[in-house]
Amino acid sequence: MRIRPLLAVLSTALVGALGVTSAASAAPVSPLIIGGSTVSSAPWAAAVLSNGSFTCSGSVIAAQWVLTARHCISGTMSVRIGSVNRTSGGVTRTVSATYTRYDLALMRLSSPVSTSAVSLASSNPPINSTNSIYGWGMTCYSGCSASTQLKTASVRVTSNSVTDAYGGQAIRSTRINGNAWRGDSGGPQFYNGQQVGVASTADGSSIQNYGSVAYNRAWITSVAGV
Repeated sequence: MRIRPLLAVLSTALVGALGVTSAASAAPVSPLIIGGSTVSSAPWAAAVLSNGSFTCSGSVIAAQWVLTARHCISGTMSVRIGSVNRTSGGVTRTVSATYTRYDLALMRLSSPVSTSAVSLASSNPPINSTNSIYGWGMTCYSGCSASTQLKTASVRVTSNSVTDAYGGQAIRSTRINGNAWRGDSGGPQFYNGQQVGVASTADGSSIQNYGSVAYNRAWITSVAGV
């Protein structure tokens, strides 16, 4: 089982991934947001850009704050917010400051945005609960680029006692109708309408580990005020 950071670096196509060796020769079973479905509206969604190129997914948690993964932070950061298309629509903002803890990152925007924000959970989701994940990540294990349109999938929680890429508490889940992969890094996991996790690592086949929002809740409040 390969558990890898989910960051993807793109120009017009996928050209590399942070801390990733070459892909396995055998692709996992189909249907391989490998699988899932596209999203028609997500005003809280944030496409995270590094030096102008899409690299990760994220979520708006307040008018001037986006939550993503720590391993997404590199170079000059900016975001596109409020569009399910990572290449157009919505509004763009540069990032004026970043703050990190384990594999979570808070990005302070250069100016506020007028859009709805996600609600953050104060407890982890129950084991065996069905959760939803969102992101613009790759739609196959290898040989394809990130999705242009935001996707979602259903997953089942199997553990709240694993770790993210930097040793923080994480939520592990397995696929129901889709799974996270490169480019989904920083994207949210929801349970009962609240964000419970931030995409950190995955095996590209079934298993994904999302940094726990509840575990980092006090820190998020201390930095972003929410």
